[in-house]
Amino acid sequence: METFTPVFLDTYNPLKAGSIDGTDEYPHDKAITRALQAKFRPNKYVLGKPECTVFIGRLGPNTTEETVAKSMKEFGTIVNAKLVTDVVTGFSKCYCFVEYEEAYQARSAVRNGHRMTIDDHEVLVEQEKCRLLKGWIPRRLGGGLGGKRESGQLRFGGKDRPFRRPIIQQNTVSEVQVSSTGYSMKRHRSRSRENNRNRSRSRERQKHRSSESERHRDRGYHKRR
Repeated sequence: METFTPVFLDTYNPLKAGSIDGTDEYPHDKAITRALQAKFRPNKYVLGKPECTVFIGRLGPNTTEETVAKSMKEFGTIVNAKLVTDVVTGFSKCYCFVEYEEAYQARSAVRNGHRMTIDDHEVLVEQEKCRLLKGWIPRRLGGGLGGKRESGQLRFGGKDRPFRRPIIQQNTVSEVQVSSTGYSMKRHRSRSRENNRNRSRSRERQKHRSSESERHRDRGYHKRR
């Protein structure tokens, strides 16, 4: 049986990220259209090395930077931990960026820290995309990765939701026979046979009804005489 290895994004494309198997040709939601039209440049004021920085998502609303740093320090020396908060309310947006001292420590966190539990929440741990993935469009502009099924804006190609096997509708070998003249469908043949049988039965019923009516007419003629 053919195996399929999960595929991840190497260059960000909103249309591809919005497709479960990376084969869509047209946007299926308005957010993808916005992302295709967006012009985004990473914030040049963001400090730290991108290859040493990991993204931690799905945190609890009450989780602090200190708690994240304490949980993630087992993978290496942490230089900085930044919990992202709402500009207006100051509430946590439930994701954080952690910068390690060395790139191999960040890779270890991505490899071994994914789906670990922090404050009773199973978290997503992935390499930073904004400065590393070419063509990246953030979630607020219709891009990003992940998302909720209820919103209808799932994005694929990341660690949490890699691309799946292409969904191609094909007829099985039992349904299709290859001949020198091309493909002949067994299903079509079976339907043709069934239609022929139905027509034959219909003709037989019509013959039977006509013979019955002729007998009735003959009986009536003899009675009148």
